[in-house]
Amino acid sequence: MLEILGFAAALIIGISLGLIGGGGSILTVPVLVYLLGISPVMATAYSLFIVGATSLAGSYSFYKRNLVSLKTALIFGVPSVVMVYITRRYIVPAIPEEIVTIGESLAVTKGMLLMVLFALLMVFASYSMIKGRKKLPETDSDEVTTQKFNYPAIIAEGVVVGLLTGLVGAGGGFLIIPALVIFSKLKMKLAVGTSLLIIAAKSLFGFLGDISNYTIDWKLLLIFTSISIVGIFIGSALSKKVSGDKLKTGFGWFVLLMGIYILIKELLINN
Repeated sequence: MLEILGFAAALIIGISLGLIGGGGSILTVPVLVYLLGISPVMATAYSLFIVGATSLAGSYSFYKRNLVSLKTALIFGVPSVVMVYITRRYIVPAIPEEIVTIGESLAVTKGMLLMVLFALLMVFASYSMIKGRKKLPETDSDEVTTQKFNYPAIIAEGVVVGLLTGLVGAGGGFLIIPALVIFSKLKMKLAVGTSLLIIAAKSLFGFLGDISNYTIDWKLLLIFTSISIVGIFIGSALSKKVSGDKLKTGFGWFVLLMGIYILIKELLINN
């Protein structure tokens, strides 16, 4: 039953990505851990592949509408890709299985650390979704006419996002999109499409850093990913009929509750 729920959740993850343009991937790790029984470390690795492949499929529809800035994706993506690969290839394997023991009952393990960090990221992401973005002035065109890059800020943001993605396996679109709007002066639609391409590149390259460290269950991974990709196309079709802003707020509250649940489970129930 849990396995069926896990694969059903894969469809929901894809649909949410198609409907609201982000956020759904942050549920991938909890679904893999709590429904499919995968260890937290392996779940973050699998999540990179699932998020990367799903985002790549999603970015294609934006690219066809000329809503992907390849130059921006390259400038932001290179430091992010390098950092996520380094994190998965070297930093995560170097973290000891048991980090520290607090008192007589609380042992902080690698899995617990990654799940707590992930839960904190979920809480932060939920705030972004619930609050919503400030409306930016729009013009008649989605194209960028004069684009100025804040290179130091873009590179620094790319490194930070790459590190977080490598540690917890989430795409980080809620961090990337504001950075592209503020530091690269992209319009919102262009930022969303470009963000999906960046997420795809850094997630898939990060997964390459895991291949030599872990034994991958390719059958489970490909089934989950395929269902999620189907979901993103369903979500994209539904987005024309459903208000994305209202869905994002409701989904934000759900993500907040999930983040709080994971914190309680990892810090209190499991110990």
